[in-house]
Amino acid sequence: MNTPVPDVSVILPCAGLGTRFGAPYAKELHCLAPGVTVLDRSLEAVVELVKSGLSVRVVVVFGPHKLDTVKYLARYTGTFQLVFVYQDDVAEPGLDGAIRCALPLTRGPVALVLPDIVVSDGESLLSALREADVVGWSVVAAEERDPGVLRQMGALVVAGGDGGAGGAGGAGGDGAVTVEAAAEKPADPAGFNALWGMVAVAEDQAHRLPDVARRDADSPLAGARAVMVAQIVNYNTTEG
Repeated sequence: MNTPVPDVSVILPCAGLGTRFGAPYAKELHCLAPGVTVLDRSLEAVVELVKSGLSVRVVVVFGPHKLDTVKYLARYTGTFQLVFVYQDDVAEPGLDGAIRCALPLTRGPVALVLPDIVVSDGESLLSALREADVVGWSVVAAEERDPGVLRQMGALVVAGGDGGAGGAGGAGGDGAVTVEAAAEKPADPAGFNALWGMVAVAEDQAHRLPDVARRDADSPLAGARAVMVAQIVNYNTTEG
């Protein structure tokens, strides 16, 4: 049987150990409301891609300790084209290794969606993909000034829009917000004013996506367009 070529691919890295979360279950399966987990909330923006008419392939990267997550994702059969891949020793651990495992299975533009990150605007990923189609790279971002939060996230320096990180991205529009600098979990977050929750990249640039998650590489996000949202929540603990 021939597998349909998707319009867009989404990398969903679920192989992390979640040691800071401190629960006997995967943090993406933490219940936020009856029948709704963190994973469901993180995938809302991907569901919106399908509602817009796009065919979506979700490449799930997992380890043998995440079989409950694999089972849970069965509820999305028929919504996305689901593909699963183990994060092996060749790819190395960490988020960058997970991305490397997934990339050979992607087609078209690629979005990086983290299963423990929830953004406040479900249509933001679609906007980011449209931006990436124009400029190559785009992020869904939110304003953030707390040094403690920035040290745990992909930190950004953004400018433009309505005078800074509070603007709204728009392809080629006067309200465009641009990423001037980016760093993964910076030891010194001074000068950073935002964080990213999702990344979108054009197909011809997707090979550089692992560098987004590396501290020892120049971030490809410098010069990216930012689609700003009101809030990005990182569920690192059971308190959210």
